[in-house]
Amino acid sequence: MQAYVVALVIGAVGALAATFIGLPAPFLTGPAICVSLAGLAGVKCAVPNILRDAIFLIIGLALGSSVTPEILQAAKAWPLSLVGMCVSVAVVMLTGGWMFQHVFHMDRPTAFLSSSPGHLSYVIGYSTDVGADTAVISVVQSIRVLILTLLVPFSVAIFTDADMGMRAPVGHILTPLHLGILAALGAGLGAIFIRFNLPAALLLGGMIVSTLGHATDVLPGVVPPIFTIAAFITMGTLIGTRFSGVTPKLLRSAALGGLIFTVLALVISIVFATGIAYFTDLRFLDIIIALAPGGLETMVAMAAIVDADPAYVALHHVGRLFFLSAFVPLVLTWKK
Repeated sequence: MQAYVVALVIGAVGALAATFIGLPAPFLTGPAICVSLAGLAGVKCAVPNILRDAIFLIIGLALGSSVTPEILQAAKAWPLSLVGMCVSVAVVMLTGGWMFQHVFHMDRPTAFLSSSPGHLSYVIGYSTDVGADTAVISVVQSIRVLILTLLVPFSVAIFTDADMGMRAPVGHILTPLHLGILAALGAGLGAIFIRFNLPAALLLGGMIVSTLGHATDVLPGVVPPIFTIAAFITMGTLIGTRFSGVTPKLLRSAALGGLIFTVLALVISIVFATGIAYFTDLRFLDIIIALAPGGLETMVAMAAIVDADPAYVALHHVGRLFFLSAFVPLVLTWKK
């Protein structure tokens, strides 16, 4: 219980500090930075699973309220984009795996599992089957998620004119009754997704239910800002807790490689996003959030922050996880 309280207090302070100094996406980046630093300093931080599930559901409901008919009509350009996403993921993993193996002298399984741009739970589970160094993989992957959480908002702020201040959404606020109905339906659909082992089940359940409610005009309105702000602060706190308990020795052994790989992965993603934007009518802002190799929940939440197309982003990040489920074992069975 103490670790939960400490983490949430540090996350809230981080959000206030980030807002005060004007960081992009302050409710996400501020807590992520502060809780990460606290964890590395030896402070035990954690977020309870029930709260984690609740914030995923809230973010899903918030995303669904921004899906419009115009967004769904643009879906005809998505197949080409999905192919580009798969190719970019393959390039990131192969390039990163080569780097970890030949520059940082990791064994082959550890190198390529460390370079998987997502699907952390699957990668960690797979690492135990192939004798890879699970601890190193966990730290490298945690660095990837944290750095991308910080770099993507700055990249968006530099290359686009998106509002990164995370201001309150404009529109009719959902009544408590309507919000409760959407939450119950979203949680129910999410529970079904969990039974089928779908990724980000509650986030997707909330998003689908909210999208249908708004598309049919049965349950219109946006999630009250107090809930979305609290959800993003908790999400940032959750990202930061990945470094709780990491020893300085382990961090030193993996930090440089993780940092270089993350920047490399982001550069590759930007290159592919630029190409996809050139050959389609899709916005570069939507594409870079969809291709950025960060955590699924984090990047989908980022779509809400920068007003990107939530359906497009969610589809690509879910597709990335399914692609990795097939590509990771394929890479590890290739001959050296």
